[in-house]
Amino acid sequence: MAHRDLTRRVETDMPTYPGDPPVSVAPHATVEADGYRVSAVECGTHAGTHVDAPSHTEPDGRTIDEFPVGTFAFDAKLVDLRGRGPRAAIRPADLPETDAGMLVLRTGWAGRWGDPSYFDHPYLSAAAAEDCAERGYHVATDAASVDPSPSRTDAGTAADPDGVPAHHALLGAERLIVENLTNLDGLPERFELRAYPLRVAGGDGAPVRAVAVAERPRRR
Repeated sequence: MAHRDLTRRVETDMPTYPGDPPVSVAPHATVEADGYRVSAVECGTHAGTHVDAPSHTEPDGRTIDEFPVGTFAFDAKLVDLRGRGPRAAIRPADLPETDAGMLVLRTGWAGRWGDPSYFDHPYLSAAAAEDCAERGYHVATDAASVDPSPSRTDAGTAADPDGVPAHHALLGAERLIVENLTNLDGLPERFELRAYPLRVAGGDGAPVRAVAVAERPRRR
């Protein structure tokens, strides 16, 4: 089996969703001064590559620590959505029918990480999110959110967020959301996505170490 890391590195001042807490990784103890090394990590529950729990948007939604750990190993199908412009809506017709339990949306926006235009990513329309929920799909993306994010460019405020309908549709149906994936190029169409979150008590989400696991191609 081949393993590929799909996780953003956690580091000081990494990009975060507009308004979320900044990330800091700083020395707390050093070998020179203390004889051992410990770092202090400060971040929000949705920093970097993370999973959203239903309680993120749903008043009575389950928290991240209420899900069995096996929930976070997903039979995933990669959906190639590259070539769409800034703030393009992903429609139901853009998504395949599959017996996989998760759709992984490759928008190509992962390559804009660290640039203000990262937040002008394509997003799931409310109808597409409702369709995914009805079909029982969890959803992952290489973008900042499945809904439009607040813009940090001149891409046009008309498509800035008006609520989070895709989050409500998915999380309200207990379909989980994984955001800020990277390194999706070259993956097979079908693989296992393992995205195990930190077990945050009462957490509305948590950072994950996201890993794609797939069969190695056979050599002839």
